Amino acid sequence: QVQLVESGGGLVQAGGSLRLSCAASGRTSNSYAVGWFRQAPGKEREFVARINWTGGKTYYADDVRGRFTISKDNAKNTVYLQMNSLKPEDTGVYYCASRSASGDYSLGIPYEYDYWGQGTQVTVSS
Repeated sequence: QVQLVESGGGLVQAGGSLRLSCAASGRTSNSYAVGWFRQAPGKEREFVARINWTGGKTYYADDVRGRFTISKDNAKNTVYLQMNSLKPEDTGVYYCASRSASGDYSLGIPYEYDYWGQGTQVTVSS
């Protein structure tokens, strides 16, 4: 299996920035892509961004495109999410998840991902 550990969350004022990290270990060769999701209390878990390990193709949710940037370091088995111009509505627990199956479809659906990290809290104050 693949183990994932998120870090980098915290409290930031609106307009500020945070950089999240997702460190992968275990059978990382079976990971085709890593996605970021977030969840606020009482809300559904929603897709934020994804990156493929090979080729580096990226995908973004409409409401974060232009503000967030997903990137990776293959040597470190780590995926990053640079979040700029943060808004209070960005508040939530951010999770990274590994997808084993190849193919760039259903990329924003949580059940298409096999392994999940524990999450890291991001709080944006107004």
